Amino acid sequence: MTTALAPYRRPAEDVVRDLGGDASRGLTAAEAAARLERDGPNTLPAARGRGPLLRFLLQFNSPLIYVLLAAAAVTALVGEHVDALVILGVVIVNAVVGFVQESRAERALTALAAMARTTAVAVRDGAPVKVPAADLVRGDLVVLEAGDKVPADLRLLRTDELTVDESALTGESAPVAKDPAALPEVALADRAAMAFSGTLATAGRGAGLVVATGADTELGGINRLVQSTAAVQTPLTRKIAQFSRVVTVAILVLAAVTFAIGVLRGRGATEMLTAAVALAVGAIPEGLPAVVTITLALGVARMVRRGAIVRHLPAVETLGGTTVICTDKTGTLTQNQMTVTAISAGGRDYTLTGTGYAPRGTVELDGRTIDAADHPALRETLLAGLGCNDARLAEIDGGWRITGDPTEGALLTSAAKAGLDRAPERTATLPFSSERRYMATLHEGGVVYVKGQLERVLQLCDDAAGPDGAPVPLDADAVVARAEAYGGEALRVLAFARGRADTLDGLPRLTFLGLQAMLDPPREEAADAVRTCHDAGIQVKMITGDHAATAAAIGARVGLAGEVMTGAELTEDVSPERVQATTVFARVSPEQKLRLVQALQGSGHVIAMTGDGVNDAPALKQADIGVAMGRSGTDAAKESADMVLTGDDFASIEQAVEEGRGVFDNLVKFIVWALPSNIGLGLVLVAAILAGTALPILPLQVLWLNMTAVLVLGLPFAVEPKDEHIMRRPPRDPGLPLLTRAMTTRILLVSAILLAGSFGLQHWERAHGASPEVAQTIVVNVFALTLLTYMFNCLSLDRPLLWRGVRRNPWIALSVVALAALQVLYTYTPFMNDVFGSAPLGAAAWARIAVIAVISYLVVEALKFAQRPR
Repeated sequence: MTTALAPYRRPAEDVVRDLGGDASRGLTAAEAAARLERDGPNTLPAARGRGPLLRFLLQFNSPLIYVLLAAAAVTALVGEHVDALVILGVVIVNAVVGFVQESRAERALTALAAMARTTAVAVRDGAPVKVPAADLVRGDLVVLEAGDKVPADLRLLRTDELTVDESALTGESAPVAKDPAALPEVALADRAAMAFSGTLATAGRGAGLVVATGADTELGGINRLVQSTAAVQTPLTRKIAQFSRVVTVAILVLAAVTFAIGVLRGRGATEMLTAAVALAVGAIPEGLPAVVTITLALGVARMVRRGAIVRHLPAVETLGGTTVICTDKTGTLTQNQMTVTAISAGGRDYTLTGTGYAPRGTVELDGRTIDAADHPALRETLLAGLGCNDARLAEIDGGWRITGDPTEGALLTSAAKAGLDRAPERTATLPFSSERRYMATLHEGGVVYVKGQLERVLQLCDDAAGPDGAPVPLDADAVVARAEAYGGEALRVLAFARGRADTLDGLPRLTFLGLQAMLDPPREEAADAVRTCHDAGIQVKMITGDHAATAAAIGARVGLAGEVMTGAELTEDVSPERVQATTVFARVSPEQKLRLVQALQGSGHVIAMTGDGVNDAPALKQADIGVAMGRSGTDAAKESADMVLTGDDFASIEQAVEEGRGVFDNLVKFIVWALPSNIGLGLVLVAAILAGTALPILPLQVLWLNMTAVLVLGLPFAVEPKDEHIMRRPPRDPGLPLLTRAMTTRILLVSAILLAGSFGLQHWERAHGASPEVAQTIVVNVFALTLLTYMFNCLSLDRPLLWRGVRRNPWIALSVVALAALQVLYTYTPFMNDVFGSAPLGAAAWARIAVIAVISYLVVEALKFAQRPR
């Protein structure tokens, strides 16, 4: 638009004139078609996703895989075609596993576009016609009725009790009353003269002029935010990528040096190429991608049983490293279901139990459950809310849902808790309006019920209902004081009155009945989940589009008391220290949510962002892990998130953090266990080159070790039970490397034991007349049995768990039996002897191998004891 002021800041007639519209007849069909041709359809652009072929090829995008592919090519060039095919097969298997498990699809923009695929009623050539929302153009006149989804951004021209649910866009929990009057510059949630694309008309009717379509709408602005937000690598993927780069460089340098030394000492280039390939294949942890994927996939399966669907495997581990949870209020910490919690009637203050729209709960006075029939003023107040009501409450698929205004739905539920489900038959209605500020209904027998804003209802009343229902003098000051006390608790207050008349043409003087106070209540489990997160050293910050007072009250109820910062204060100049210290952020727009997440990430935090609305989508995508609500969440939120909570249960996040920490622990245990095999194999080959001896192990034998012993013994780590104190320790520092100094010391020690044991035993066997095949078979089995005993060392990284570990994880015993069977096949079957160049061993050889494995176990346990904090 070329106008200086936004449409909501200008008189409606000026906006109509500038857009060439007509406030009564709308556009002509011909003009609408011409504008559609010129401006394009009212749809959001959807980004193209990666196709299956590209996603498969990206599985090979790893430095370690590049080295393996190069090794396969070199092996084929020197004529070792079987070895080349085996290496290539390993690479392809890893790629297939990664491709099958890849579950994240970039469908956030498609989901946003789907929200706008609806129909609309537009006035064309003076007559209302139903048209696809995609065909709307700027200047179109659109008619809105209760239940309609707003098809584009509209500058409202006329409203008749129109209210719009904007919670998905702004986070505002209550429907917003609309008014076509121009406004000064205000926040998005306060623009009463506008109806925004993707929101829902809940009551009344109205008409508005289309001022923005497609990508130019507020919804389109969020679409652009999502599109411009790059997917963030998780801490695990960052650390694995960094680890892979370091290992790749080390392998290439070591292989090149080994080749050069061998050639300089007069050994053949072909032999040295074979040695370099064996070194590369041996040093690369081929089993790492498979075990990481399997460990994460098992974590995903456990999360599904706990009510969380993980769409991106590394997200499980990321939750374990989360340092800050940024949670939405509406629908996440709260139920997004208005609930009456207090009633003041007849000079008495009642409380109501139960939350949400389910008509389960009681009415209590001074802590005792009461019968509404014994409290006439209370009963009449509830009947007024029941009769002066256009909402409908029904049980659908095991849950209670309302049709209409959520506030009126809360009144139906409060009446049902007192056993009231029907008011006298209604005969006439005077709807709520911003001018009247009340709604009135006439019922059989001449009873008039009125509900509305307290100040206006008090003006209509002469007296009040006493505890027994009989009229008593109206103490307006006491009523106002009671309402202000409710307001201090962030409760929304409605006033009720009763009278008698034959028609609603002119209201009689009324009797004041009472107040009903309501709020969108916190989820029952939210406070416990927040407390558990705090115990685990995780900061929780509430972010909402709601008012600051409401946000502060809800925050206090769930354990998030503290400073409240509004979105207007969340500028680029705000200090990181203040952001860190703030627990509640109110009146926050989608752009400000995104800025907040980026600011916290800039301070080194690992961010989990929860939400359910369209307004949450950009921040969900930017966060290290986005968590969407499954039931109440919009498609846009779900498609931008890494994890979806099926029951909208905030407590599931705490369970997910626990699961994530367990997954990370198991991955670290596996890496600490697996790396000595790779390093040891590399050292053995380098030692052989430097000593000028024959290769103690061949490339194909290295692959056998990496794809059998490493996988068979590594899989039990994927199902290791979590430490019982896992949620009593602080989050791990995201700046720390994957492996600590103590872990690195342990890895190098075991690598040295493997080098000394295998190379020394191979040299001893050759000196005593053993064939090269026997010596190589001994080396393979030294590695296999030492890795077996080292597995028991790694079941716990700080204490011994030999027999207890077997008892608590039955997969350990199975892996021991499986490895023994595989090594017997490798050593004694003729087929395996021919393929891998192995040979049968005698009992004495096995005894020497076992001694090395037992020594390794004892040395590592001694080191663990020495490293244990005192």
